[in-house]
Parts: sequence; structure tokens; C-alpha cells
Amino acid sequence: MTPPLAPPPKKDPQRRTRQPTAPTAARSRAALGLAAAAAEGRFMLQVCGECGAVQYPPRDACARCLSVDLPWRDVAPEGRMIAETTVRISSGVYFRERSPWRVGVVQLDAGPTVICHVHGDVERGGPVQLAIKLDKSGQGVLFALPPDPTPDMADDPELREMTCDPKHRRVLIADGRNENAAALARALKEAGASMIFVGEAESWRPNPNREALAAIEGVEILPLDVTDTRSVQSLAGEIGGKTDILVNNARFVRPGGIFERGDTTFAREELEVNVLGMMRLAQAFGPAMRGRSADGVNSAVAWVNILSVYAHSNWPAYGAFSAASAGALSLSQCLRAEMQAGGIRVMNVHTGPTDDEWHQPLPPPKVAPAALAKAVVAGLRDGLEDVVVGDVAEDVIDRWRAGPKILEKELAASGGDGQ
Repeated sequence: MTPPLAPPPKKDPQRRTRQPTAPTAARSRAALGLAAAAAEGRFMLQVCGECGAVQYPPRDACARCLSVDLPWRDVAPEGRMIAETTVRISSGVYFRERSPWRVGVVQLDAGPTVICHVHGDVERGGPVQLAIKLDKSGQGVLFALPPDPTPDMADDPELREMTCDPKHRRVLIADGRNENAAALARALKEAGASMIFVGEAESWRPNPNREALAAIEGVEILPLDVTDTRSVQSLAGEIGGKTDILVNNARFVRPGGIFERGDTTFAREELEVNVLGMMRLAQAFGPAMRGRSADGVNSAVAWVNILSVYAHSNWPAYGAFSAASAGALSLSQCLRAEMQAGGIRVMNVHTGPTDDEWHQPLPPPKVAPAALAKAVVAGLRDGLEDVVVGDVAEDVIDRWRAGPKILEKELAASGGDGQ
């Protein structure tokens, strides 16, 4: 059984911070399909379109019939471990620093035999459930888990290397005025976060969330305005070296597209908060987080952006906000690439209309703050890169994958409900 993870001791400021290392990142283009599946928490392998054979490792032609029609499909993750060993000496710096490291061979019920990382609670020769996880290099790898949850399962050191569990970590929530701030803080605290910093712009103004935030143990409200470079840099100088997870929930939302607004005032605010706000946060907090990704139990591990699903395809009823969200999505992909050197996971949470005052006229379903917070914590625990929250967002993503141009036409004709 996995022993529970103990809180880390107070860090000695005179000791050198261990520099981040990563497993080998080189992959073929075909193998990148594993990373795409892992980013969404799906178990997908190539399945031959001609003979139906499930393929592993990823390849360009079917091992059975040589067909090149190899689409990625969801397959059953169950299997049985047929061999295992523990690596105690490795030529790779990453694994040498983290040895011993358990690996094994699993016979999948779907057909292939695979080599994978193995959770400490998996029994030798017993059944397993495979998952595809993103490793510190951002590549998809197979991980064998027990078929049923076990106590303190998430504390397994190998699994924790591939997830972003908030347990014993310190979190910054960027916008304490957002309707979801208290729900996020509460969910992260319940997930084991040791300290939750909450940013608050213009502290002189009444904040309807302040009382709820102050009631949560371990929450500290600090001044932070993502539209003010000096404010962001000042807070980064204070807590940048002890921020392990940053949740960027700051956003400015107003209805309207181009013609009905009449000017660019709100559009400028949407860009200032949703795009440039992320950039200011990244420039101030990103380098320190990237440099602390190997800093023990409470190493820096994840950056979370809460984005609109209409970043993928513009919804004219909120056209300018959709455009700003598209900019934020593109910028987050740049941030992910730059954070990859330190193994920091950038997780984008794509949500439909949320239950707040600026989406008040819209019909349900809308995403409640508690549902959003639950999805954020689940995504961190699973180590995902992309999380879709709510029925509307799931429907939009499905339609976008099926045909982006068709979705564009549908949203243009949808009127005000975005469905």
C-alpha cells in the first residue's frame, strides 16, 4: 500500500534548488497521438481501419496487414501484468534522481503487449487498468494503475511525477472578485493545498467574495491587479518563489460583437484582462515556477487558465469576448511551450456560459462555480492539459472537431443562446 505523503519540511533558503530534468522527449509524429490522448485523459490507441487490429507502439502501417489507415480510437484499458522489475540504476539523469522506478509489461485485453510505468499498489501478475499520462517532457506514456482505487493512491511517487495533485502545494488564485474564486479556494483546500493566495484588485472596493474567502482556512488575500504590471511584479516578488500552482481565473466579459458596441472600450478591457493579463502573470511568475519544478514534494507543477469554449469558434452574441478568448488560447499554447523546459503543466479549462451576472439572460445549462472548481481539481489530479466543463462546452467541442466551418455557421445562426 502507498504510504500517505508527509508534508514537506520547511525549506532551507541556503540550499541550492534542484534544477529540473526531464525524460527523453523525442517522439515520432505517430507517437504524438499518445500525448494528444493523455492531454484529455483518454485511453486511445491506433486501430487499423482495414483489419481492426489494435496497434502498439504507434506506427505508420498496421503490423498485421500493412494498411496505413490507423485512426486513433478509445479502447478498453484493462489488462494483466505479465512481468515487472524495478530500475535502481539508470543512465538518464531524470530517472537516476528518482530511482527506484517500477516498470512492467502488461498484456492488454484489447490485444497488444505494452511496456509501462507501474503504480506501487499494482500486484505482481494481477489485473491492471492502464492510463496514458503526460510525463515531465510533455509526452504520453503508459501507466499501470490498480483496477480499483486504493488508500492514498495519488501519493505514489511515480504517479505524482505525472500529475499535478494540489496536496501539500501552495496555490495562487489570480482574481478574488470572480464569482468562482471562493469555490476554487474551497475545492483546492479540500484537495489538500497547504496555502491558497487569492489576488484582489482595488482592495478599497467592496468584494462580495471576501467574507467567504476569509472563512476558508489557509487563504490569504493579497493585492493583485492583472491589468497593472507593477502590481503583478510586486506580488511575484513576494510569493513567486512559493507558488506551486497558479490558477488564472481573471477575465472580463461583456456581451456584444462589433456593430452594437459602437466603440472599442470594452474590447480593450477584454484584451487587457484576458490576454495581456495572462501575459503579465506569465512574465512575472512563469520563470520562477519553471525553475522550481524539481523542488521536492511541493515543487511548482501547474498553471491553470480558465477559458471560454468560444475561443475555438466565435459566438457573435459575445463576439469580442470570444475574440479575446481566442487570443488567450493561442497565448496559452505559447506559454505551454515555454513552460515545458521545466515540466510545468499548462492546463486550459474550456467552459461554456458560467453562472454569473454577465451570462444571466442566457437559458440553462450554465456552469456553476462549484462544478468549475471540481473540474479544475480533477484535471490537476489527472495531470491533464485540456479540460472541458459543462454540457454546452462539450457539445461545442464535439461539433468543432466534427467540422469547424459548420460550427461557425451554426453559431452565426444561433442567436443569443450559443447552442
